[in-house]
Amino acid sequence: MAFGWIDEQAELRRRAGLVRTLRPRAADTPLLDLASNDYLGLARHPEVTEGAAGAARTWGGGSTGSRLVTGTTELHVELERELAAFCGFEAALVLSSGYAANLAAVTALAPHGSRIVSDAGNHASLIDGCRLARGATHVAAHSDPDAVGKALQGHDGPAVAVSDTVFSVDGDAAPLAELARVCREHGAGLVLDDAHGLGVLGDGGRGAPFAAGLAGTDDVVVTVTLSKSLGSQGGAVLGPARVIRHLVNTARTFIFDTGLAPAAVGAALAALRLLRREPGRAARAGAVARELHERLTAAGLEAVRPDAAVVSVRVPSPEQAVRWAADCRAAGLAVGCFRPPSVPDGVSRLRLTARADLSGAEIERAVRVIGETRP
Repeated sequence: MAFGWIDEQAELRRRAGLVRTLRPRAADTPLLDLASNDYLGLARHPEVTEGAAGAARTWGGGSTGSRLVTGTTELHVELERELAAFCGFEAALVLSSGYAANLAAVTALAPHGSRIVSDAGNHASLIDGCRLARGATHVAAHSDPDAVGKALQGHDGPAVAVSDTVFSVDGDAAPLAELARVCREHGAGLVLDDAHGLGVLGDGGRGAPFAAGLAGTDDVVVTVTLSKSLGSQGGAVLGPARVIRHLVNTARTFIFDTGLAPAAVGAALAALRLLRREPGRAARAGAVARELHERLTAAGLEAVRPDAAVVSVRVPSPEQAVRWAADCRAAGLAVGCFRPPSVPDGVSRLRLTARADLSGAEIERAVRVIGETRP
């Protein structure tokens, strides 16, 4: 029977406790949200939702085509200009998702004959970009600049190192300055995914590359998502203008994809302007993360020290992680649940989002629920 193997795979997942299911949420859910990536609490902010509604009223429900045909509005260009200026880069290019932005950056900057060095803890979108690129990929040990240097050694063609700035599983930060130094020693470029740094790290949330002094350099390209701190949807690539022009002409996820919907562009632009006006939101997200870590650790839980806004609590087994997350939900708290194969080290975790708009009472409630429901 065609596709009969699908049933066999489904049964294997069921036995391993790794079945994924969709869980639609209501607009008025009573759950305390520590599971989303809405780091600054802007997804429902009135200015952001009005930015989306106003853009839809002006430009319509969709962008109507690819960016190179009819899918580039004046609003897209406005967002690109303001996003690049905010993060300290010469130019930016908006795509339909952060995933598409990573595929675009890696594939366009790793031609045939190139060498790609990818951190072992990188997000799936960077991994897929490496798989699709025509260069040869070497996987380096997690957050190990010396391993990156060894992988680059002896290669005389185009080369690029690829890394998250903040890794999405444990929330640990990459050693960006050291990575940049190693890349420059070997004449390699550096592509950084700042999905979890934008809006949280750097002066007023300008991102991890800005904080590391790498913004605006001619050998660093950064990707971001608009769906986390900016509470919208979409992604962007930031870098030198000549690199952005190269992507416009070569990146398949830009050329052949429909442009980001105007409503998402309008929401992201409104959120960016709000963050620029209220830079304290970035510091608050970090403060909430540290408080969560301190309280969870004091309660005897194995919480990983956060470098940004992700707090990870390690769990002995996938089954316990799934049950713990379900028990938290039943008690009114939504938390993330990461387990194999989504985690590269095979260690299951509860993943908590430290949102800037969480109150002290909500933090206390979250810690209490997690403690009371532990397996």
